[in-house]
Amino acid sequence: MFGLDKYQYSTDKTFMAYHFISNGPNGAIQKIAKFNLIGEDLYNFGFGDLDAITGDISDTVISDNKDVDIIMGTVGSIIYDFTNIFPHAMVSIEGTNKARTRLYQMNINKHWDRIAYVFDVYGLNENESWEPFKRGRNYSAFLGVRK
Repeated sequence: MFGLDKYQYSTDKTFMAYHFISNGPNGAIQKIAKFNLIGEDLYNFGFGDLDAITGDISDTVISDNKDVDIIMGTVGSIIYDFTNIFPHAMVSIEGTNKARTRLYQMNINKHWDRIAYVFDVYGLNENESWEPFKRGRNYSAFLGVRK
């Protein structure tokens, strides 16, 4: 999607969980991205390291595998593919902390021209209201809807 570097990924038969492997100096780290239905056509998106023993997602661990751009490209591609299958889906994304949310915002800004062509994006502002995403504003969460 968008011509960005990305990892190959696979999905389950529901298209709600996607798996890929991060490769870097800390080895091969299995990642999982999941969509959880939280309202009518509203999905929460989360991703992180997969615990092979428990099957749980750790979205707080810092893998530091020096591949954040490839991971963000993979995440963008997964969201794009998901919204091809579920075109009316609204996808909500919020970091587990301010640093992660800032990382998401920086990537939205970095690739804005490509993203805005395909998605309407909203940011959750300091008044806890959704507004159309504006560069230079800080948000605590993001919502994307296919155009």
